Amino acid sequence: MYNINPSASNHQSPPTKIQTVDELSGAIKDVITGSNRFRNIAVRGEIQGFKRHSSGHVYFTLQGGESKITAVLFRSHAVSVVTWPKDGDEVMTIGSVDVYTKGGTYQLYATRIMPIGLGAQKRAKDELRALLEREGLFDVRHKRPLPKYPSKVAIVTSPTGAAVQDIFEVSSKRAPHIDIVVIPATVQGVDAPAEVVRALALAGAMRGLDCVIVARGGGAKDDLSPFDDERVVRAIRNCPIPVVTGVGHQIDSSLADLAADAALPTPSAAAERVFPDTADIRRTLIQTKGLLHSRVLRSCDRFDTALERRSGKIALAVNRMILDRKNFLDTSLSHIGVLCMRKIERSEAIISSASATLDAVSPLAVLARGYSICRNSSGKTVRSIDDIKCGESLLIRFKDGTAEAKITDTHPCA
Repeated sequence: MYNINPSASNHQSPPTKIQTVDELSGAIKDVITGSNRFRNIAVRGEIQGFKRHSSGHVYFTLQGGESKITAVLFRSHAVSVVTWPKDGDEVMTIGSVDVYTKGGTYQLYATRIMPIGLGAQKRAKDELRALLEREGLFDVRHKRPLPKYPSKVAIVTSPTGAAVQDIFEVSSKRAPHIDIVVIPATVQGVDAPAEVVRALALAGAMRGLDCVIVARGGGAKDDLSPFDDERVVRAIRNCPIPVVTGVGHQIDSSLADLAADAALPTPSAAAERVFPDTADIRRTLIQTKGLLHSRVLRSCDRFDTALERRSGKIALAVNRMILDRKNFLDTSLSHIGVLCMRKIERSEAIISSASATLDAVSPLAVLARGYSICRNSSGKTVRSIDDIKCGESLLIRFKDGTAEAKITDTHPCA
């Protein structure tokens, strides 16, 4: 028998309620899960007992200085892990604490694991870089040219950091007319990758945007880890607008730098790359104007010389053509004159011959030999004595005139 005598418990007050184990475990679970303190937290520790189960789930322990906590990464989150940590690696685990009532334990339900130690970080970065290189994400042929004269530029960075001030200072000196849109994002810490990805998505959906600058100020080498995150690298490559990085570390390049269309060591350098210098443009325009003016003058001189040369050639050719045509016309006129004279001579001969023929048969020639022509009053030629009557008037035609006669008598030939 159990002794439940209150006097045996060092005068402690008796419990107000007897709970079952399930009730106590549920109450503890309610306390832990009901507090925001244990949700979406980042826990730093050393990996111990790392095990990947055949189901796809991953089990491990995070070891601290004097304590430890068991953790699980379910298959739905494990598929996004590119580089698996090893026992002894220092990692940052993001997740929430919950109670496993069946085992009477609490544990960390992780959603992400990120290496923290330099060795683990380098190994993870090298493996991710090899994976993305095989996919062609860093292929220079995919890099897009930056606009020479942008009209609107977005900056993905912390709105309170030094990077945005550096970019504003450069842009105000070089191209104050260009519109700048600041898309706030944490660029350092656990939440930085998700916020940078979100900001790039907003930039990609923005109308009239010509370029995006992803920037952060100077800092420790460990602060570059968000820019080695796979999500950030893919978001830069998938952004429909050219992306320039200026993450403020001149020694090491991040994977984001390799994916960007242009990578500069500092935010100021990135701004100088994106924003054209108005003064340089003005000087270039003046020089170009002078060069064009000189070229136009030289071209005009060449054209004038060529025109004069061609004009002389054309005049010479025209004179030659006119002379040839004149000679042709003179020759043609001479031929025409000869042909006309020959034609006239032949015509005159024909006319003379015809005239002689006409003269031979002409009644006038007959009249000239002493003959005459008689016509009656109706104009009919009298050919026989039978054609006239006594008392009739006749018109007699002689060589040199006419005479009128009246028939008084007729004498037919015997």
